[in-house]
Amino acid sequence: MDLKTLREVAQVSDPVERARLLSRLMTEEQGLVTEAAKMRRQAIAEARESGMSLEEIAGRLGVSPGRISQMRKGPTARAPEGPASPAPRVLVQRALPTEPAVRGSKSLFLAEAERQGLRADRQMLYVGLEPASDHVAACLRVEPGVDIVARRKMMTANDVPVRIATSYFRADLFGDTRLAEPEFVKPSLQSALIALGYAFGHAEENLTARPPTAFERETLELEPGEWVVQVLRASYSTEDTPIHILETICAANRHVFSIGQVSGYDEF
Repeated sequence: MDLKTLREVAQVSDPVERARLLSRLMTEEQGLVTEAAKMRRQAIAEARESGMSLEEIAGRLGVSPGRISQMRKGPTARAPEGPASPAPRVLVQRALPTEPAVRGSKSLFLAEAERQGLRADRQMLYVGLEPASDHVAACLRVEPGVDIVARRKMMTANDVPVRIATSYFRADLFGDTRLAEPEFVKPSLQSALIALGYAFGHAEENLTARPPTAFERETLELEPGEWVVQVLRASYSTEDTPIHILETICAANRHVFSIGQVSGYDEF
């Protein structure tokens, strides 16, 4: 992304579409983030002046109304009176591979956090179609850029954001099911997949440490220099059909990863 591209996006007449394009550019390129964030605030302000509510803007951008409020404030917001207390640090355990009892629960994160005595919560950020990234497309065995179903949530522990978890599904298999609907799937995703006739076959989990994207840094409220750990779990049915890809972006300094050892296949 260069300044010319940024100026072209600034000419988009629809303010919400302009904000969406700017969000995508900010994620792909971390340069010019400050200027893009300023322009995004202007776009949201224009949408508000045209009569749109925060809920309407949030719905079109696929985020929560609270997130829109954060976007509107930006770094120029008036500082609070007196010293601000930083969010308390937390450490959340993330087991690899995931225990079957935890995987089959209402929520992997809620079940793990409850075991650790943490006050956990989750917030749905987005449910809908989006282009498949290269690594997700490879797991789902589709072409990069093909529309897939995404279900993106933010997880908090003791009110501190710790993870962004996104479930991906092939649109040709699940686009017309309740997995594509905006609510949380009850009683669990696992039960919904079983009800659709799929039996678990095998899964693969990969862990990668990397710098965050602009979206991840903002959402997880990371300090400069902090990294994230990406856990990618690809699950396949007994017929080897790609069923569920779970990408979990973890704030690195807020997690401890417990790695399980398969018994009977190793030496001292």
